[in-house]
This record gives sequence, structure tokens and C-alpha cells, in this order.
Amino acid sequence: MDKIKKSATEWKSSLDEKTYNITRKSETEKPYTGKYLHEKTKGIYSCTCCGNQLFSSDTKFDSGSGWPSFFQTINNKNVLEVQDNSHGMIRTEVICASCDSHLGHLFNDGPNITGLRYCINSLSLKLKKIE
Repeated sequence: MDKIKKSATEWKSSLDEKTYNITRKSETEKPYTGKYLHEKTKGIYSCTCCGNQLFSSDTKFDSGSGWPSFFQTINNKNVLEVQDNSHGMIRTEVICASCDSHLGHLFNDGPNITGLRYCINSLSLKLKKIE
């Protein structure tokens, strides 16, 4: 996969401030505020920065965490996992393999299907509906 490389100025010119801070500076949406938290529409969730396909609505579930959650990716090559030691915790950060956009975090407390919970910021995602 070819990497998309842009300067901070280029990203700032194409993203609103909140989306920039989440995707490029690894900030997090407040829980229960994201537009996709309760979304039930069938479709594909892609990276809001580059369009890389990340998750299918078929793998979305209500985790009760306050963020959209998925139990698997569309393709493991589309998402990278990086150790995150911020805020006094050891977590696994999930980033877009194409543009290094911060998506959210991965936890091992998901449904029995995979045992995984990809806890993702709505502003990191763009939903393309399937009819």
C-alpha cells in the first residue's frame, strides 16, 4: 500500500479543526457524541482522511463504550496497530495504514466472534452506504 504523505499545513487545509486534532494529533472524541455511535445503515466505513476501507457495518456492534465499535477490520493490511503508552496506560492504538490517521484503540474485550473491540472515533470515519 502506498503511503499518503502530506504536511500538517496540507492536512489542516483539508480537514476541520476537530477532525484534524483527532486524526492527526491522536485526540479522542468525547464518549457518546460521535455521529456513527448509533448508526445502523449497511455500508463500508473508510478513513475520513484518505478513503482507505477499514470496517464493514456487518462487524459493528454496541459495546456500551460510547464510541463506534467493530469486531474486525475489512482487511488487516488496511489498519496498523501501535503500542500507545499515553495517559499512564498501555494500549494498542489503531491507525490507517495508508495515511497514518489516528482511528482509535483496540481492546481484547469484544464479542466471542474475534474477542476484539476496535473502538473508533466517528470523526476518523466516513460511511459509504450500501443499498
